[in-house]
Amino acid sequence: MDQTDGIPETHTAQMGSQQVTLPVIPVSDDLSIALMMVIDHPVSVMETAGRELAAHFVDASPEIVVAPATLGIPVAIEVTRALGLDDYVILQKTRKVHLGDALEAPVHAITSTAGAALLLDRARLGDIRGRRVLFVDDVISTGSSSGAALALLEQAGAQIVGVGALLAEGDGWPDTLAGYADRVFALGRIPLFPR
Repeated sequence: MDQTDGIPETHTAQMGSQQVTLPVIPVSDDLSIALMMVIDHPVSVMETAGRELAAHFVDASPEIVVAPATLGIPVAIEVTRALGLDDYVILQKTRKVHLGDALEAPVHAITSTAGAALLLDRARLGDIRGRRVLFVDDVISTGSSSGAALALLEQAGAQIVGVGALLAEGDGWPDTLAGYADRVFALGRIPLFPR
């Protein structure tokens, strides 16, 4: 493993029954992260991860899976499929024409360069309100994106029965998601790399 300034170029993480090798990239002058891009991994890896994540939450009896765009979409598809469900909801990050009156929650992610928002299409409110919702994502890092999503879902009347991720990064997220501590599960952990 090559290193630059004491920071490795890659990090191999255990993700459930699988190992994934992730590039380590700088996100600021004093921090690098192991970058999980689900779209850079084989479909079979995501299928296995989705099945293993779904298995953890099956006893919570979710009725629908919700994830943020864009990297949460493959996770939502595979978890939905593994749970035997046939529908999922995606929280958008880009205001498209049909989202003019969407429910909205501001969010800041460690991998984003500017503040953003999560948007819930009002046309999907009936699929969320009063239902048992499993929220999934690729990585939980600071917890701010997940926290914003969960607040948005609760505003829409969802009953959050689980918060799942392929990987949990660093140690900042447990405080942010403390209200959901008994419902959070990740298939693996990855460290932060201070410079």
